[in-house]
Amino acid sequence: MIEFWTRFARNKGAVFGLVVLVGVIALAAFAHMLFPQSPWRMTGAPFQPPGAQPGHWLGTDTLGRDIAAGIAHGARVSILVGLVSTAVAVGIGVIAGAVAGYFGGLIDTAVMRFTEFFQTIPSVVLAIVLVAILQPSIESIIIAIAIVSWPPVARLVRGEFLTLRTREFVEAARVIGQSDTRIILTQILPNSLSPVIVTASLMVATAILLESAIAFLGLGDRNMMSWGYMIGAARTVIREAWWMSFFPGFAIFITVLAINLVGEGLNDALNPRLARQGRQ
Repeated sequence: MIEFWTRFARNKGAVFGLVVLVGVIALAAFAHMLFPQSPWRMTGAPFQPPGAQPGHWLGTDTLGRDIAAGIAHGARVSILVGLVSTAVAVGIGVIAGAVAGYFGGLIDTAVMRFTEFFQTIPSVVLAIVLVAILQPSIESIIIAIAIVSWPPVARLVRGEFLTLRTREFVEAARVIGQSDTRIILTQILPNSLSPVIVTASLMVATAILLESAIAFLGLGDRNMMSWGYMIGAARTVIREAWWMSFFPGFAIFITVLAINLVGEGLNDALNPRLARQGRQ
């Protein structure tokens, strides 16, 4: 663990990304303490620029709602959707890829053709259609993003399993009578998790962008404030009130950038070749 953090800390960009990401998570966790009022509540005069009214650091929107409160509460939606949808997508992808890569043959062919079916449809379009069918809500958004996100994980895990299933330690496990399920879970999967972890970290950023796009188009959860909704609501007044779309847009930008930087740091820290170079 110490070696992992040492390698991670060598990437200054990753450290910066981690600090920013921790800050965003803290903002989401303490949103109700920082802004106890509802982000939907009208707390001031509309169209107030940043600092024009006491307590409204980032200004107000067309209805007099606090932009800062919306960003703080919207962070919860972005973090929730990003983490949960990625966890579901990784779970599906790992299962599909492990089965296809380990057993091969007709099972591999069937799983890969099924995976390719999802990859032939643009992710954003498929996610929007699924949310529209399931009715806009935080649950349907998570389900839609998970459904469009799992195929790359499945292909990655399949490739790892195809490489590892013929290794000596796997053959030894078969000789001593371990079942296929135990070999998959205890022998191959732990040795293929490094690239999956890196991919999952980048998928969180993609999920946040997808959720923002869906909310921007008006298909977000009407009961929860989100960054995408804030940008969508401000698009008609972007010339008169630039701050209404700039600040939530910047929140999306800095969060996605931080997650990608952390992903690069994880790739450096978990890369076996770099780890051996660090020990030499």
